[in-house]
Amino acid sequence: MHIFSVEWIRYINISYWDVDTNLISQIEHEISECLAFLRTVYGIFGFQFSLKLSTRPDNYLGEIETWNVAEKMLKDSLEEFGEPWEIEEGDGAFYGPKIDIKIQDALRRKHQCATIQLDFQLPERFDLTYVRYSSLCLIHACHNTYSLNSNNQDASIAPPRPVIIHRAIFSSVERMVAILTENFAGRWPVWLSPRQICVIPVAATYNDYCTEVQQIAHNKGFFADTDLSDNTLKKKIRNAQVAQYNFIFGKWFDGLQMNDVLINGIVVGEDEMQKRAVNVRSRDAEVNARAAILPLDDVIAQIQGFKDSYTTTAIIDVGLVQSPTAETSEAKAEPEADE
Repeated sequence: MHIFSVEWIRYINISYWDVDTNLISQIEHEISECLAFLRTVYGIFGFQFSLKLSTRPDNYLGEIETWNVAEKMLKDSLEEFGEPWEIEEGDGAFYGPKIDIKIQDALRRKHQCATIQLDFQLPERFDLTYVRYSSLCLIHACHNTYSLNSNNQDASIAPPRPVIIHRAIFSSVERMVAILTENFAGRWPVWLSPRQICVIPVAATYNDYCTEVQQIAHNKGFFADTDLSDNTLKKKIRNAQVAQYNFIFGKWFDGLQMNDVLINGIVVGEDEMQKRAVNVRSRDAEVNARAAILPLDDVIAQIQGFKDSYTTTAIIDVGLVQSPTAETSEAKAEPEADE
């Protein structure tokens, strides 16, 4: 069962009490799966997180015995999870104990987005039941309490009740996007970035090739733009830098100092057009890292790899390809050696 809303995104997992697997082990397994999923999601974004077990509040619903069992299930799941956790006495929901998770952004500020809640009460209040098979021994609702009866499988017994696990990972979409924006300071990882590639021509002569490169990248599923404006090359590169493009395809001259070019880039000129290649720089590379002319297909394949692996740092591997300046220097040195 899935419930979606603007303010809260929640997954409700309904666990059943099975005599063969045992209610406790089944619920602990479901909680462990929720925690593992949470670790995977936050790991992709690079968030650190802390865990707190919130126990029975003063205005709780239900029986204390049920709460004690539920709290022990969550404790055992947290112990198995292996991450440090704390107890927040009396901070649970009125219908059940919960695990609250706070993430820490790049500025070390903490935000609570995720929660995992074990709920024995709402199935009772909503009168939730399910159909059991004769081979199963399940929890039965008797006199508003839960009891395990492994022997009584008479059809006249009231239908068994499930247990609900509430799981929220992102909180609201808007809030999570705001946290991510501040965390990355606008420097989105390539797999999440709305501005992945900017293609910049050296001159208007190469506009058609730039447009072709942009279209190839677009067809591969990337957000790619071209700057065909009348601005100077330096201005175009600066604009792409401010816009935080992950990669800029373009031409890098001796006249453009490395400190002027801090962003991933692709600049296109005569050499690139003839070789079906691009001159590319990566935003995440060091300031003094050199650009290099690489085959377009190889560059696209590398960027696709960054996207598929959800990496937060994407730097094109130039391998042994030499920078244009180095190539020119060696070309000039060869005749002298022959002489």
